[in-house]
Amino acid sequence: MEAGEFAEPRFKILTPKVSTPEAVAEVVKQQLEHFEVPESAPVGIAFPAPIKPGQPLDFIANLDQSWIGEDITAVFTEACGRPVVVVNDADAAGLAEQHFGAAKGQDGLVIATTLGTGIGTALIYNGHLIPNTELGHIELPDGKGDAEKYAASSVREQQDMSYKKWAKRLTKYYGLMEKYFNPDLFVVGGGVSRVSEKFLPLVDIKTPIVPAKLRNEAGIIGAAYYASTKH
Repeated sequence: MEAGEFAEPRFKILTPKVSTPEAVAEVVKQQLEHFEVPESAPVGIAFPAPIKPGQPLDFIANLDQSWIGEDITAVFTEACGRPVVVVNDADAAGLAEQHFGAAKGQDGLVIATTLGTGIGTALIYNGHLIPNTELGHIELPDGKGDAEKYAASSVREQQDMSYKKWAKRLTKYYGLMEKYFNPDLFVVGGGVSRVSEKFLPLVDIKTPIVPAKLRNEAGIIGAAYYASTKH
């Protein structure tokens, strides 16, 4: 895992409408079979929840609640018939941007955020992941509440908000993160990063803030990288 590039074209299978552990694990198994992944190759999976190996899941914001109480690593290991490594999806994307993308070569504290249905976050200090941060749920001042319910990309779409107005909300969020963590760099990912020129220049903070480079490939690349470090 040196280049941070796909070895083959991506094979896409839609998330099952009822995304139970069994249904999602079957999709992962199909992916492995499609690419004929050898037994010796490490397998990394990005998953939208805090990941603590050997412990049951006790929190999930944006997936079927039937996952609560499941040991995610055990679920995928059993379904795939081989050891796998599971990492939080925002952490995976952050790792990819740190080692292969917009934050490559950046020392100090990098905060990578994913603006989408919610706000995913990854903290990486001198190249080392600080896992399972859920800073998209930080409480904003002045009664604004949960950050992702106020400033996620999905909220902008639902409220048909202009990029200028949305940037003011993002300024409140990133300004608070800046105050608490004093990062050296913010990286902003998610599908909306494709049009970063419409809103990032309007985010009024002191810390450098840049769009992600790896876009939708970041989670896959990061999961593969993370698995390679644990192999």
